[in-house]
Amino acid sequence: MSKSKVWFTNLRTKSSQNLLKKLEMLVIKAGIEQIDFNRKIVAIKIHFGEPGNLAYLRPNYAAQLVKLLKSKEAIPFLTDCNTLYYGRRSNAPTHIEAAFENGYNPLVTNCPVIIADGVRGTDYREIEVNMELTKKARIGAAVADSDIIITMTHFKGHELTGFGGTLKNLGMGCASVGGKLFLHSGSSPRIYEKNCTGCRVCEKYCNYDAIKVGRDKIAHIDYEKCVGCGQCVAVCQYDASRVVWAETSEKACKRISEYAYAAIKDKPSFHISFIVDVSPNCDCWDSNDYPVVPDIGIAASFDPVAIDKACADMVVAAPALPGSKIRESLNHRDLRDEDKFRIIHPDTYWQSGIGHAVKIGLGNSDYELINV
Repeated sequence: MSKSKVWFTNLRTKSSQNLLKKLEMLVIKAGIEQIDFNRKIVAIKIHFGEPGNLAYLRPNYAAQLVKLLKSKEAIPFLTDCNTLYYGRRSNAPTHIEAAFENGYNPLVTNCPVIIADGVRGTDYREIEVNMELTKKARIGAAVADSDIIITMTHFKGHELTGFGGTLKNLGMGCASVGGKLFLHSGSSPRIYEKNCTGCRVCEKYCNYDAIKVGRDKIAHIDYEKCVGCGQCVAVCQYDASRVVWAETSEKACKRISEYAYAAIKDKPSFHISFIVDVSPNCDCWDSNDYPVVPDIGIAASFDPVAIDKACADMVVAAPALPGSKIRESLNHRDLRDEDKFRIIHPDTYWQSGIGHAVKIGLGNSDYELINV
């Protein structure tokens, strides 16, 4: 297999070429115009950031991409799926409020925001893949129904997968709430009785008649009927139905790769990754720690595996920033050419996701880095 091409630009600018112009030049050089956008519905998959976290991508980048796509007669929208955890982004109304609060709104981006898996995270399509760990993936309906997918990814550390890159943006990010339950645990949820109010909303939305509120006014799950779809987790507004966080990083990374495959199955896709503000943890937290390495640049590719591997290699090769969490905990070593992600999150193994993605034919880990 020949090497995949990953196009890259650094963050140096001049008066005639700001970062927005460099982004546009990068994606054009990388071949985005090869895609037929004419009257096609384009899902721009992005993480809007949990309010309070300031490491998320600036909406100006999305606006620049939207402008380019509209010049090609595309019909773009910005999207993400609801979160599995209970927070500002766990249902569509507050998720959209959070996105707007962080600047992802039509006034800034000239583009609508659509939460891909609906009001309560229950709107999805089952994409059949028949792979080692995933038979059918539950992908947010708006993503599944789109003609083209473009990812805009903030590359950073992640406490489950080592880093959050394009594969995670596709696999975890495009999964409905039930899909996220499978990716995180693969087991049935549990009821945290202290929080249960007996409201019966979980009963209403369970398609398998597997959950009932008893005389004690507490919801109870019949595990003979429960299929682990995660609907009760999605609809519970009291954080009573919860995930059992029991999976290893290796298996989670593999499942995410299979879900990423499902998300872009049978449709054109293109991927952009911003290696800036490389915080230790995911943008799902309502705060962000100081970056672990200096800002590096922006990468673009048609290959989601190659772009993740290239970004990871660049972070590994970079020196750790003085004053960052990673330097403070390791006697101020420079850590150049050391795996920053394994140091920050020692129980993770991001290489398993890359290797599995190659195995299932999602992409190529061998790449040629082309500077623009």
